[in-house]
Amino acid sequence: MIWQRVSSFIFKHRITLVIIVLLGTAFMGYQASQVRLSYEIAKILPPSDPDFQRYETFKSQFGQDGNVMVLGIETDSMYQLNFFNDWYALSQKIKRIEGIKDVVSNANLYSILRDDSAHTFRIRPLVPRPLTTQAGVDSLHERIGQLPFYRGLVTDSTGRTHLMAITFESKLVNTKNRIAVVRKVEAVADSFGRQHKLLDNTVHMSGMPYIRTEFSAKVSKEMTLFMGLAFLVTALILFYFFRSLTVVLTALAVVGIGVIWATGYIKLFGYDITLLTGLIPPLIIVIGVPNAIFLLNRYHEELNRKRGKDDALRIATEKVGETTFFANVTTSIGFFVFYFTGSPLLLEFGLVAACGIMTTYVVSLVLIPIIFSYLPEPSSRQRGHLDRRHISGFLTWVNQLVHHRRAAIYTFIAIVTSVAIVGALRINPIGFVVDDLPKNDPIYTDLKFIESRFKGVMPFEVSIDTKRPGRVLTPQTLTKIKLLEREFSKYGEFTRPLSLVEAVKFFYQSYRGGDPKYFALPGALELSQLASYVPQLKGSENRFKAYLDSSRRYTRISFQMPDVGTVRTKQLLSELQPKADSIFNVDRSTGQRVAPNEQYDVSITGNSVVFTRGNDYLLKNLAESTVWAVLLVSVILVFLLRDLRLSLIAILPSVVPLIVTAGIMGFCGIHLKPSTILIFSIAFGISSDGTIYFITKYRDELRNQKLSLVQAVSETIRHTGISMFYTAIILFAGFAIFTASTFQGTVALGILVSITLLMGMASNLILLPAFLLTVDKKRQKAQKSPTVM
Repeated sequence: MIWQRVSSFIFKHRITLVIIVLLGTAFMGYQASQVRLSYEIAKILPPSDPDFQRYETFKSQFGQDGNVMVLGIETDSMYQLNFFNDWYALSQKIKRIEGIKDVVSNANLYSILRDDSAHTFRIRPLVPRPLTTQAGVDSLHERIGQLPFYRGLVTDSTGRTHLMAITFESKLVNTKNRIAVVRKVEAVADSFGRQHKLLDNTVHMSGMPYIRTEFSAKVSKEMTLFMGLAFLVTALILFYFFRSLTVVLTALAVVGIGVIWATGYIKLFGYDITLLTGLIPPLIIVIGVPNAIFLLNRYHEELNRKRGKDDALRIATEKVGETTFFANVTTSIGFFVFYFTGSPLLLEFGLVAACGIMTTYVVSLVLIPIIFSYLPEPSSRQRGHLDRRHISGFLTWVNQLVHHRRAAIYTFIAIVTSVAIVGALRINPIGFVVDDLPKNDPIYTDLKFIESRFKGVMPFEVSIDTKRPGRVLTPQTLTKIKLLEREFSKYGEFTRPLSLVEAVKFFYQSYRGGDPKYFALPGALELSQLASYVPQLKGSENRFKAYLDSSRRYTRISFQMPDVGTVRTKQLLSELQPKADSIFNVDRSTGQRVAPNEQYDVSITGNSVVFTRGNDYLLKNLAESTVWAVLLVSVILVFLLRDLRLSLIAILPSVVPLIVTAGIMGFCGIHLKPSTILIFSIAFGISSDGTIYFITKYRDELRNQKLSLVQAVSETIRHTGISMFYTAIILFAGFAIFTASTFQGTVALGILVSITLLMGMASNLILLPAFLLTVDKKRQKAQKSPTVM
């Protein structure tokens, strides 16, 4: 009765409802126009997570760790006068760009001079101005070789590859202004590469600011691309099925309104467009079109039954309104379960997608009947798509299969599921920062170039709390830092560290006259003498504030590492954290733990650590979100069927495709990572639509048409099967558009969800009715069996 009232309400208040929808769309359109891209690192971990809190504390003390962009070149001409001066000029041009804090290269290094008359050190640039002679360049080359502090930082071990490290202002890194700065750096760097005819005219660029900027640009470009492809693909398929331009334009207009509302939600909720939320507009198009298909197919069915236009529309709105309501709820559940993960990235995606899907449903239910109530009744030719021979033949074959070959169906499903489970067990849960990019993408190739020469650019930080002001610079603390650096040096993944110990060694070398053999940590007595020079060093606090807070209680050790993946990073964490705890909280002479008031708090953090922990967090929540989706959809099925056992059976056709998809991932070597974790909940939510479509029609045939169960199954296959077939094709093609992405994870998402949905359609058309018939047959046997007293 409720859906009859809904249908009557829509037709009674047509003008009012259209005005409300248009006004709401205008408001949401304004909100959508204000949406901006996110320029921050994806927030995967929840704010309550200890690793996230440690990282935020670290950034508040020392600033952003991922704020260095690097340029790398390979040449034998570096120490030729003209080339070196142009390299020096490049560094000066970049340093003058607003938003650049510092530039470090072999043309921007500093030496430290001991000034006994002033009892201080003087920091002087090695290259205060362009050099004028080749002898001066040769002398500089020799002088840099005598400064171990710079070894491996600006030139690789072969002496052919040279690095320029560009530090961005911390306040700029997470804003839109970062893009303009990166583009300016790119422009002058590319000009340098062309001028000197480097290999492929290439200056290799990498570092987190550059990688994140390029990722943002790709997200923005692909959002527009996918929206265009989604509209084009759905329009072509709709036109092929319905052969009516009116149907195509109406359906696309309705889902277009849904896209506007979904994008407006992003702004209303205070979110920005990320790699995930950027997928929502094309998803709304693909997921929203089936609402129109089911409404129009039922409208055409009723017309074929000789009903008048108005009656046909009212019945279609009433019957399909209920079916699509539950179907859209289940689809929304597949997205909304991400809300329970606590991850800001997934929470935003799930909430906006769920709201967008339900809004598109409401708009479809209101506008499509109203629009067609003012249009002429479609001709019999336009309704001919319901009797297409190849679709009818397919559905007839399905009906025969379900009624007469159920044993074969169950055997086939059992074999496929068993093989899929074997494949699923081979899935490797691992993520890389840039593994979503193809191997020939410049971002990827440049990163690998830098890693091959300088080990890497991914930040890996050690944060040290000495517990007392002034304790950082004590001999005890510096010795412990030295020991920890020595442990890190045993792992080939890490670059040389940047820390106070390295700075002290640099000062001590200068204190002892500049001989490289004195690049070492001095003993306690000489350290005290050295310290008497340092407080008089003007400006020194500014140079070391990134490694020492003003109270001298906190310090850090900074390493860079390659993009080794979450598995290896987690292994490094598990090995290095205990070693750090042991070094700082155990008396090295006795092996006993130090007294509580002498302990340190040492934590490993940084971009690499947060990314790894985030990946693990998503993997943990994959199972939880999928279980939530299954439970919530089961509740809906129980409500519809009023039968717990039958509801649990009905959920299986939507679960089987997920198992098969997991098997495909395992056999094809597709890793579980942030971009592919979404597949299961989304695919389940959409696949279960078919279950809802079938069950609601099946229930309607039993309840209203007074058919037997066998007849109800056949009628449901014949009538609902057409809409399910159309929907499956549109969803398959709609998700397949994501294969046009440059992100490999998005490509995998498109392929796997497409395959899953196609399997879901087949499963709901074949396996679900087979289950219903089998359960009914067993019930009939049970009822006929004599009761044993």
